[in-house]
Amino acid sequence: MVDVAERAGPLAGVRIIDLTQFVLGPYATQTMGDLGADVIKIEEPSGERQRTAGKAPVSKDMGPAFLAFNRNKRSVVLDLKTDEGKDALRKLITTGDIFIHNMRPSAVARLGFSYEAVKAIKPDIVYVEAMGYDDAGPYAGLQAFDDLIQSAAGACGLGQLVDPEAEFRPLPSLLADKTCGLFAVIATLAALRHKEKTGEGQYVAVPMLETFTGYMMAEHLYGETFVPPTGKFGHTTTITPHRKPFRTKDGYLTVMPANATQSARFMELGGLPGAYESERFTSKTSGREKVAEYYAMMAEAALAYTSDEWMAIGKEHSIPVMRANAPTDIFEDEQLKQTLFEERELAGEGVYRAMKPGLRFSTTPAAIHRDPPRLGQHTDEVLAEIAAMGSGR
Repeated sequence: MVDVAERAGPLAGVRIIDLTQFVLGPYATQTMGDLGADVIKIEEPSGERQRTAGKAPVSKDMGPAFLAFNRNKRSVVLDLKTDEGKDALRKLITTGDIFIHNMRPSAVARLGFSYEAVKAIKPDIVYVEAMGYDDAGPYAGLQAFDDLIQSAAGACGLGQLVDPEAEFRPLPSLLADKTCGLFAVIATLAALRHKEKTGEGQYVAVPMLETFTGYMMAEHLYGETFVPPTGKFGHTTTITPHRKPFRTKDGYLTVMPANATQSARFMELGGLPGAYESERFTSKTSGREKVAEYYAMMAEAALAYTSDEWMAIGKEHSIPVMRANAPTDIFEDEQLKQTLFEERELAGEGVYRAMKPGLRFSTTPAAIHRDPPRLGQHTDEVLAEIAAMGSGR
């Protein structure tokens, strides 16, 4: 099913030649596709390897991981190991505004599509290369995957800022890939803006390690910001062990009082009036003991109601609260059911659950224009467009 929005997105008219695979690149190009860009996804004859990740109900090459990162694209199969495939890609490049890949620089150069080679075909191209590591450092050219980047960036040890005995492990999300994908979008749009003003294309590098480390550690340098240090590494309010949801009668609730008045009101509503004046609190002599008792009282108060009841109470009394969903609870969250999830019919593949773009534009809406493509679904269509452009029609 193709659902074409009545109004074009803000990137309508921009064509992206997309040689990305896995997560980082496809997430970046899907985001730009959501914004209206014409994304031409180039796949080898066997298809992108992400196509078979996870179980699909019909076609094994239309797996859930592929569907999550490849809507709003047209799939074109080209064998870039052949002269015919390379010639087709060169012709396609002449019609593009952006060329993006996340291969190792040496691999794309061997194929004949380095920046210099692509620039020779289309001088004003915005060429975006997402690689693992900045080529100014000793890791240049090494392979990069999410776990490797999280490891080098210090993300695997963040848990030890809260619990020194915590196991070293990656955060349970492909966070480096997705974060760097978004930075690739930012960089691409900045280069497009420059091109609009000057007519000049350029090379854009998105090194994962440097980009992700800067993102993850922006607040955590903290006391290590100055040389010599003025304090410890780690942003104090984010690494406190008390930073977690409270149990309710039937689930969990996150409470973020803006001031002592709100926290006192929460505790009163939960059956602990005058909490700050109570003997259990005032008897504590050290600041650390008082903090621990405060959180103990908040936890006790939270148990007075269900999560839904607290949501209503919080709204009535202007106390910032939010139910803490388990991962699969998001499907039943009333906000997300109305604003994010959409069930769509994928021709020949059945119904799938899509997550709509979260961004909103009043004039140029972001939208799902195309469902994830079957392998090579648009090869003939796109090659015909190139031929028509070449003949002047």
